[in-house]
Amino acid sequence: MNVTATDAKNRFGALCLQAKEEPVIVEKAGRPDTVLLSWADYQRLTAERDAEQRQADFNQRYAGWLAEQNAQFDAHGLWNDDLRVW
Repeated sequence: MNVTATDAKNRFGALCLQAKEEPVIVEKAGRPDTVLLSWADYQRLTAERDAEQRQADFNQRYAGWLAEQNAQFDAHGLWNDDLRVW
């Protein structure tokens, strides 16, 4: 749903209800400017971003250890490569 900024100002309560169903795009000068989202959608977006940031932090913090593990794998494979299921 797209609305103008003036319309958003005048109908904010109704648009908050609408945002629970779908994102509401607020336009200024005919261009998308802002999006109203439900709290659940916002939490989902920030959780994905936070997970990506945690992964990047882990990779940076343990870069040396990860490189060592990868080198060991490249040289020797997995420790259980020869295991067979009976």
